[in-house]
Amino acid sequence: MKKSVVLAEKPSVARDIARVLNCHKKGNGYLEGDKYIVTWALGHLVTLADPEAYDDKYKSWKMEDLPMLPNDLKLVVIKQTSKQFHAVKSQLTRSDVGEIIVATDAGREGQLVADWIIKKARVQKPTKRLWISSVTDKAIKEGFQKLRNGKEFENLYLSAVARSEADWYVGLNATRALTTKHNAQLSSGRVQTPTLAIIARREEEIKQFVPKPYYGLRAITADKLTLTWQDSKTNDTRTFSKENADQLLTKTNKKQAKVTNVDKKQKKSFAPQLYDLTELQRDANKAFGYSAKETLSIMQKLYEQHKVLTYPRTDSRYLSSDIVETLKERIKASGVGPYTKLAHKILQKPIKANKSFVDDSKVSDHHAIIPTEETVFLAKMSDKERKVYDLVVKRFLAVLYPPFEYEQTTIKALIGDETFTAKGKIVSNMGWKEVYENRFDEEEESDDMKEQLLPRIEVGETLSIASVSQTKGETKPPARFNEATLLSAMENPAKYMAGENKELIKTIGQTGGLGTVATRADIIEKLFNSFLIEKKGKDIFITSKGKQLLELAPEDLKSPALTAEWEQKLEAISKGKLNKNVFMNEIKSYAKTIVHEIKNSTQKFKHDNLTGSKCPDCGKPMLEVNTKKGKMHVCQDRECGHRKNISKVTNARCPKCKKKLELRGQGEGQMFACKCGHREKLSTFNERRKKDANKKVSKSDVAKYMKKQTNQEEEPFNPALAEALAKLKLK
Repeated sequence: MKKSVVLAEKPSVARDIARVLNCHKKGNGYLEGDKYIVTWALGHLVTLADPEAYDDKYKSWKMEDLPMLPNDLKLVVIKQTSKQFHAVKSQLTRSDVGEIIVATDAGREGQLVADWIIKKARVQKPTKRLWISSVTDKAIKEGFQKLRNGKEFENLYLSAVARSEADWYVGLNATRALTTKHNAQLSSGRVQTPTLAIIARREEEIKQFVPKPYYGLRAITADKLTLTWQDSKTNDTRTFSKENADQLLTKTNKKQAKVTNVDKKQKKSFAPQLYDLTELQRDANKAFGYSAKETLSIMQKLYEQHKVLTYPRTDSRYLSSDIVETLKERIKASGVGPYTKLAHKILQKPIKANKSFVDDSKVSDHHAIIPTEETVFLAKMSDKERKVYDLVVKRFLAVLYPPFEYEQTTIKALIGDETFTAKGKIVSNMGWKEVYENRFDEEEESDDMKEQLLPRIEVGETLSIASVSQTKGETKPPARFNEATLLSAMENPAKYMAGENKELIKTIGQTGGLGTVATRADIIEKLFNSFLIEKKGKDIFITSKGKQLLELAPEDLKSPALTAEWEQKLEAISKGKLNKNVFMNEIKSYAKTIVHEIKNSTQKFKHDNLTGSKCPDCGKPMLEVNTKKGKMHVCQDRECGHRKNISKVTNARCPKCKKKLELRGQGEGQMFACKCGHREKLSTFNERRKKDANKKVSKSDVAKYMKKQTNQEEEPFNPALAEALAKLKLK
């Protein structure tokens, strides 16, 4: 009987599959058993060839050689991982192997990883597909009982190839054309350039913004109740006319308020939806300052190593109906430490699934990110892993809790003939907010209309007014992007394109945004690494280089509509609704257009970040750039490529303002510098730190204490005992 080769994407997943399949014999890059041989990639082992593989002339970047449009793009083995490719190939080509089971990540890119390896190895054997959303032993066993025919995924593979080839034709041609035209390292692409354009548009909105002063009125009763003026026609709580505000103050001063309406409504607030990757990246950035790429990396560990969360690269916030029967097991598995009592409360009643989180029509390849059935050991997680896990498990438990219920009371009163209002609420059921200990962000309220504890008031009652005062403020410009809000903009760029025409916005609204959940983090990192954007605090700023690139790039390439439309077509290819060759002909035609535009442009690029330092390799002036980790000197000649770090942001804190210090200089002359003006030699800093350390508890003591606390958190909660104690209290 012939054996099956199982091809996993990473060694850690391969080891788990091998253990489940009883493959214990170790070989060169594989594990073998009686029926199966498990081998693995290391991410991509095969990629598209560089331009020089088609013609030696492409080794030099010259405008006259563009556009580069080979008819068929070649595959090459990646040099750094070639050893593992040959190890995989040797298993795929064995005479005793009858079929291949693709067990790479269950998504577009995972399909590409496997199929490119198989294609490059020139193997033509039947394939089956393992398609699972978690890598627990249970999921692997069930997945192998439901292996799917590999032919079902041919269109998904074609979609992945089309994505990769489109990036090659457009990205390489645009980048080479811009770089050679202006003799500067100018990286451009079908997703990164429109993303940069969105950041630039926001920057321009902030620059053009003119603040407008506004005014309001606030009345305080003798019983300390705050009433807010409200325009009886528009219901607005502010006016932009100072004259009108002054007149209102005169009309209402030193008068009593007569209650004209007391409106009580029973309201419900439902838990926020489950996480997809983008929403999780947004929340991790808001809560902990993690970059999108860092959150994805943490999620991969929780998925692959700890096996406590499901597949991270999902764009769905719903579960499929087949997951419902596993919910009880997942609640039990995640109900440890701080989640024990929350999980126990859910398990006291039958679990009801509803359309708010279970909907087959809203799940494509993968359902929302939720806990697996694997037992959780919080003590084995790092601090960052704990924090991301906490976000996911609380969101999961919250959707299974009842709604937050409250009675909202709105009071309306007349002071003179002007309307004033006050709002308050009485909570009748904490519901899902119990999961967050009532600390979940409330829906944004107007500063003038914050809810308060209201006294018992009846219609017709007269309130004694202690004071009426005028309030004022200024309209604020739109906020700069941070990584969380930039992810939102990439997901739905139409919201950030107020200046574009309606048809364009409509087009984008029907597409999936810029990039995919799996690629957005890499695009943001690429913009940072190309020095097109930089960070100041949490805010993202476009650099001078980024602004100039947008002036030099073809108009179409800057539009989110174009790349969003392409993503829609890639999706159509994956579903068999569009022929890949039709799409690729469109891409090649577009590559010709952008090269032609760049060639004929009369615009110029100017380095405005030149330093007095010369490159030690080629002697040309160096450029100073800001990176996420500090400042760097980069040679302006792209062919030279010399780089040197001149400062780095450290975790050391300023003794004055407590912000992170920047370390500058070399050797003994190294110095810490802070934005507040504080300067300190490294030697002085080290002496001060030693003195401070003598006054503090050691790191090992802190670690022991934290471990003790974590272990205490994970002490088993005894539901029966808890219920017995509760009954005693009632007696």
